[in-house]
Amino acid sequence: MTLISQRSIRLLFGCGWRSGRQLLSMLRIAVILFFAFTMSALAQDSLPSWNDGAAKRAIVDFVTRVTTPGGPDFVPVEERIATFDNDGTLWAEQPMYFQIAFAMDEVRAQAEKHTGWRTTQPFKAVLENDRAALAKLGEQGLLEIMAATHAGMTVDQFTETVSQWMRTARHPRFDRPYNELVYQPMIELLAYLRANGFKTFIVSGGGIEFMRPWVEQAYGIPPEQVVGSSGKTSFTLDGERPVILKLPAVEFVDDGPGKPVGINRFIGRRPVFAAGNSDGDLQMLQWTTMTDGPRFALIVHHTDAEREWAYDRQSPVGKLDKALDQAPQRGWLVVDMKRDWRTVFPFQKAAP
Repeated sequence: MTLISQRSIRLLFGCGWRSGRQLLSMLRIAVILFFAFTMSALAQDSLPSWNDGAAKRAIVDFVTRVTTPGGPDFVPVEERIATFDNDGTLWAEQPMYFQIAFAMDEVRAQAEKHTGWRTTQPFKAVLENDRAALAKLGEQGLLEIMAATHAGMTVDQFTETVSQWMRTARHPRFDRPYNELVYQPMIELLAYLRANGFKTFIVSGGGIEFMRPWVEQAYGIPPEQVVGSSGKTSFTLDGERPVILKLPAVEFVDDGPGKPVGINRFIGRRPVFAAGNSDGDLQMLQWTTMTDGPRFALIVHHTDAEREWAYDRQSPVGKLDKALDQAPQRGWLVVDMKRDWRTVFPFQKAAP
């Protein structure tokens, strides 16, 4: 502050030079406190689907600390990277991963021209509707299905196939399009982080090209900020039209230890905020938090059988076991869906 400002303070308050300097310090503290309280009030409005409690306070406290200029935990805007798993973290994943439901429909549609699929896994499990076998096959099995059913298809054709499926397929329990089973509290959290200078990414075991056609409308995350599993592709000219073809081979599995590898490869910065819901996210949470500086890890714990599902350690889909055990010792926030969320899906009424 300038000398003129200090003289003005002395004139206004009738205090000496020393008292004026004390007043300046008090004013600086007041500004910081005002900023913190304002951020907290804005968060209350920005996270209306979160119940007031320890989980919501922890999120608000972290965001306030890392975005308060001059504070000990301040993080520059360019370093405010937040990564989110998709299945079970941003949208539902029961009774099976939604991309598996999509893949199953594709296998059935092409089964007549692939007679060998009836005796070969993972296609046999799809045609026999063997969900337990599909769950055991995991992301690798899913990618094999995707590679086989879409080999020779262009990326643009695949995008249209996914978009058409999203318009017509219905979830077996809720009878709604799959992209309506997104979590309202997490959508609010994404928006709240972005409003505070964070760049939000999806880091998912699901197929990158399966997610890109619809995630921007659902979450506000553009396709270039999606990291996922991928199959091999190739560039070619179809006459005078350049196209990218999908090949029948897996290139990268973005699950488990593959998540920090994918973050390093495609984002290039270690996140300061990460959210997941299963042991498939364990290494991403470790990579985010087991380092210096302010860090935040969030686990969505599925505890609400009435509004969604209740599952964790024994579930073949979205198993949460090792990460749940590590959460207390590492200071990770475990969000109890039943206790901490006023509503789950946008189409449901909020709990009183």
